Amino acid sequence: MTILGKYVLFIYSLFINRERFTVYVRLVIDECYSIGVSSVFIVAIVSTFIGAVSALQTAFNLISPLIPLYVIGQIVRDMTVLELAPTVTCIVLAGKVGSNIAGHLGTMRITEQIDALEVMGINSISYLVLPKILGAMITIPMLVVMAGFLSIWGGFLAGTLSGQLTEVEYIRGIRADFNPFTVQFMVVKAFVFAFLISSISAFKGYFTHGGALEVGQSSTQAVTSSCIAILFADFALAQLLMS
Repeated sequence: MTILGKYVLFIYSLFINRERFTVYVRLVIDECYSIGVSSVFIVAIVSTFIGAVSALQTAFNLISPLIPLYVIGQIVRDMTVLELAPTVTCIVLAGKVGSNIAGHLGTMRITEQIDALEVMGINSISYLVLPKILGAMITIPMLVVMAGFLSIWGGFLAGTLSGQLTEVEYIRGIRADFNPFTVQFMVVKAFVFAFLISSISAFKGYFTHGGALEVGQSSTQAVTSSCIAILFADFALAQLLMS
């Protein structure tokens, strides 16, 4: 409970004694590039192969001749939109983005750069952390949407090139009984996960004490805590939004 209370006060400190709006614009753009653009390649690779594997494994398990083949596309679509694109993508980003945020802030802490900002009367939490959270909440949902598209596309390539089903059957499965709410649900999850990844990682890095060894430990704790928070939030959102 002590850590949770400290985290809540940390989030509250983001919104007091802020800098001018123009200062945050530049910082947020830099964070969008650092968090989003640099993560496009890894997200594209992971999501494409996840979709391909999902299509092949679904086709392997559909052994009943009574089940039409277009169901493969339907299953890949629902698995991707509801779970694989937001959750798996954000867990991957927790490892890449979360460790980067924690390591950056931890290094600034042990080299007394954060202390220097405080001496100058700058709210270091708002100046350093708020742009990272905003940058994550802008770019990570975009990456999740891209991951959803590439995952479905990867399933299309794997299913058709392996001969498990035709292009027409796969596209029919994607369109069958489509519920637009699932896409909204995916985007909501992406926003929540982006906030958790960036805020928890920043919290761990900001309160680093010691030397280089402690910076590495903070990065590890940031990734672990972010992944656990994502899984808990995934379950909670499924209970709230799908009921």
